[in-house]
Amino acid sequence: MNLVKLISAMSVVLAISTSCNSQKDQSAEHEFTNELINETSPYLLQHAHNPVNWKPWNEQTLAEAKEKNKLMLISIGYAACHWCHVMEHESFEDSTVAAIMNKDYINIKIDKEERPDVDQVYMSAVQLMTKSGGWPLNVVALPDGRPVWGGTYFPKDDWMAALGQIQKIYKDDPSKLEEYAGQLSKGMELVGLVKPNENDIHFVSEALEKGVDLWSQKFDYDKGGLTGAPKFMMPTNYHFLLRYAHQTEDKDLMKYVIHTLDQISYGGVYDHVGGGFSRYSVDEKWHVPHFEKMLYDNGQLVSLYSDAYLVTKNPWYKQLIEETLGFVERELLNDDGAFYSTLDADSLNSEGQLEEGAFYAWQEDELKDLLSEDYPLFQDYYNINPYGLWEKEHYVLIRKDSDQDFIKKHQLTMDAFLIKQKQWKQLLQDTRSKRSRPRLDDKTLTSWNGLMLKGYVDAYRVFGTDHFLEIALKNARFIVDKQLSNEGQLWHTYKDGKSTINGYLEDYAIVIDAFLSLYQNTGNEKWLVYSEKMAVYVQDHFYDEKSQLYFFTSNKDTALVTRNIEYSDNVIPASNSILAKDFFILSHLLSDRSYYERAEKMLHNIQPNFEEYPSGYSNWMDLQLSFVKPYYECVVTGNDAKSKVKDLQKIYIPNKLIAQTTKLSENPLFKGRFNDEKTHIFICENNACKFPVTEVTEALKLMN
Repeated sequence: MNLVKLISAMSVVLAISTSCNSQKDQSAEHEFTNELINETSPYLLQHAHNPVNWKPWNEQTLAEAKEKNKLMLISIGYAACHWCHVMEHESFEDSTVAAIMNKDYINIKIDKEERPDVDQVYMSAVQLMTKSGGWPLNVVALPDGRPVWGGTYFPKDDWMAALGQIQKIYKDDPSKLEEYAGQLSKGMELVGLVKPNENDIHFVSEALEKGVDLWSQKFDYDKGGLTGAPKFMMPTNYHFLLRYAHQTEDKDLMKYVIHTLDQISYGGVYDHVGGGFSRYSVDEKWHVPHFEKMLYDNGQLVSLYSDAYLVTKNPWYKQLIEETLGFVERELLNDDGAFYSTLDADSLNSEGQLEEGAFYAWQEDELKDLLSEDYPLFQDYYNINPYGLWEKEHYVLIRKDSDQDFIKKHQLTMDAFLIKQKQWKQLLQDTRSKRSRPRLDDKTLTSWNGLMLKGYVDAYRVFGTDHFLEIALKNARFIVDKQLSNEGQLWHTYKDGKSTINGYLEDYAIVIDAFLSLYQNTGNEKWLVYSEKMAVYVQDHFYDEKSQLYFFTSNKDTALVTRNIEYSDNVIPASNSILAKDFFILSHLLSDRSYYERAEKMLHNIQPNFEEYPSGYSNWMDLQLSFVKPYYECVVTGNDAKSKVKDLQKIYIPNKLIAQTTKLSENPLFKGRFNDEKTHIFICENNACKFPVTEVTEALKLMN
């Protein structure tokens, strides 16, 4: 029986509803032991008092499933997941449901942010079975871990019926599940398979042109982003499109990208009161967010809007970045310099019930009382009208107009309006601070910290604000002191003073990227040294010779059902695409051809995907721009190097890297180039350097 037929057969079997009363009677009195109370993950601790015999994912739990020959029920979610909370309340807090789960299953609860490796494996299985995925992710697996059934959110009755049916099949005809598990595992291996590209390496601009042309068919030129709903910000997509439009001088594409960034920032997905972005919009106009705030979104969006500011010089982008970083420092930064992970979508409403968006939404009468004579102006600016209405007489603040258009309409000066706007925001922020706050997921993830670190470095690069660099350096020191070993090995999580879980490829790729940015903007070679040490570790422990890419997990980790290779970009770029860009930059900074060849091979093997699904490979396409368009090494040496670099960074030149030094250095980029009497700027391309210049304006001319 082939995979499709097996999936169809299982769907039919599991769609049958059964009565669970007999199982309830037999097991309702069973004692339960919930082992999550010993965990540190806020998500796992949320479930620590369920009547379910929850266990964490570890070798002891997996061994118990094999020893007792019991099916495993694997439930995966994260602390800010709204539907995870719903299913917990409906099913996992219910003693009747818990009795069924406890009697027949080894129940395992997983925080997907702690264990993205496990999440990837079982998400792949559910997507094969159901053609969709999401969280909560619920999977039933054989005692050896191979999945046989799964889905996302289930209403209570459907959940009980399905669990009863699966256990009945396992008891009466286990060979059916064995056969299905074998076929499904083969399908999962095929999904993650990357075949080496046997053609000669030859990168051309036409591949990018075709990809962007196909992609543009889904552009929403009116509301920004892609057509339809929900709408995700996808920072990597717009970072690439911004660069591509700039380097190809495509004015229409640039107009679309900037319009999209405007619409996102005007919408309710941006918190106009406290700063920071929510995860995505449930509607087409970026109005009503899924209200959780994720560190990874905010880090990437700060980087994106920083570059967009260089292109547009739009003061709103600068304000947005300052407000977002203000939110991050206020809500997500601890004394060690580490960033927390998320703020929940749900918080207690005035009736004491958990409600999505309760902390962020407003009622008209409340706003009238707060703003008094300013209310008519505020109402027009933030659309307290049918356009801004959400539900239940609640409004989510959303803008339609630029500040320039708004002050012209109301005959205000910009300075006077910005003062008034700041007063509004402070007033509403003070009022909101008295509400029940969203729950905080206070674990620290190394990869997400790297994204936020990069955001701070990019904000410093563009605006030159020393405070941004101070926060970046504090976070980088935290990573080095707590998460990085002398051998170059990273830990994935940190909480309550403990570093745990061996690092994944995403941790290495993202931290290397952030440290390379630190090096380019500070000239401190230790960040380059750390980057190279981690790159060597990755080569030793993650490389796959067959695909010439890199596994998501280290060869030191316990084997899962499949060992995945993450290569498709999503809300966070694929770990392999980030790593390939790291290698490309390292090849220049270290004058090491082997890194260049690794990046080249990785890109070559992925390039055939561009024309099929370009938005899923935007970070790879960004790398290809560096191969097919001019790419500059900008080397600055001399006593005044730092100020020259700051001036160079004020111009949007995405196809450059910077190396700077104020002293003699053994780095090949600096040998023979240092003069303690003059500061020189060397512009090099394709291993050929132009005659050195002393002025930034001259250097800019040499870079087109």
